[in-house]
Amino acid sequence: MSGAGGTFPTSSLSLALTMGEPAGIGGELALKAWLARGDGALPAFFSLDDADRLRALGRSLGLDVPIQVIHAPEEAVKHFAQALPVLSVPLPEEVLPGHPSAANGKAVQSSIERAVRFALDGRVLGVVTNPIHKSVLYAAGFRHPGHTELLGELTGSDGVMMLTCPGLRAVPLTVHCALREVPGLLSTGLIVSRGELVAHALADDFGINRPRLAIAALNPHGGEDGALGKEEQEIIEPAAAKLRESGYDILGPLPADTLFHVGARALYDAVLCMYHDQALIPLKTIDFDRGVNVTLGLPIVRTSPDHGTAFDIAGQGVANPASLIEALKQAAQIACRRGAQSLPHSA
Repeated sequence: MSGAGGTFPTSSLSLALTMGEPAGIGGELALKAWLARGDGALPAFFSLDDADRLRALGRSLGLDVPIQVIHAPEEAVKHFAQALPVLSVPLPEEVLPGHPSAANGKAVQSSIERAVRFALDGRVLGVVTNPIHKSVLYAAGFRHPGHTELLGELTGSDGVMMLTCPGLRAVPLTVHCALREVPGLLSTGLIVSRGELVAHALADDFGINRPRLAIAALNPHGGEDGALGKEEQEIIEPAAAKLRESGYDILGPLPADTLFHVGARALYDAVLCMYHDQALIPLKTIDFDRGVNVTLGLPIVRTSPDHGTAFDIAGQGVANPASLIEALKQAAQIACRRGAQSLPHSA
């Protein structure tokens, strides 16, 4: 297949796009992504959402997007050129942009669970998730730190978050935890297992035959030989050595403040970061609009735009769909590399 700007060959399968938090920008992004489908420029997808609320949203934003209600994922491709296919997930409470309601939380979670089930059953190419608002879901009984953990439970696997944008792939080894907890959560075994998983995923899902992995240090200046912290000597360097002994191409550990400039990024295909912001700050600085969250290690394909619900601009018609469009394209590309016979297109 061609690159992100190319076209997608025909398939009978599509991608499942979840609702996300309905009071956020997910619905607007879905409508705008469909409008950007062009002539095969975007893989076919359908939304697991409330069809009536998408129609109303489109009218309020002046977006001319016809909605076609479908009753099975297999119906999506034949309708995609003329309308946005929607497999309806009714919302019990009217949506007010920017003001989430816990009453809609169970529908949001149901949208995710149904999409994953379709993927596990081989009825869709993969799952693309719109952003959720976790505090609202917690009030509705959600018990996971985020999407990644829920997807891991639903698929019986250990999902690993990788953030991508043009020029960088970054994997945070610790994710949704306080910064003070990070040193205690790191271990040589964790770094080795994550390094192995990432290397295999880069080969299988991204077509990189011999992946080059960089490993970031935890402490400033790489710990200054133990003067600024001993995690490099006691945890990270032994992990790097074990990965090299197993035949992996490993760079580091290297100080994070010199790991993300253009020249440094040319030396590796992905970087293992020790904590959340160490990975996400450089990625969002390099290309905020086109960042994508890819979950590695799942038996299904899953991607997501790398941004939140953006309540402050919800319902205003100004949300940028670029990250969602990239997430849809990457999901289709990964599905292709995993052995899908062909990919969907919009005509």
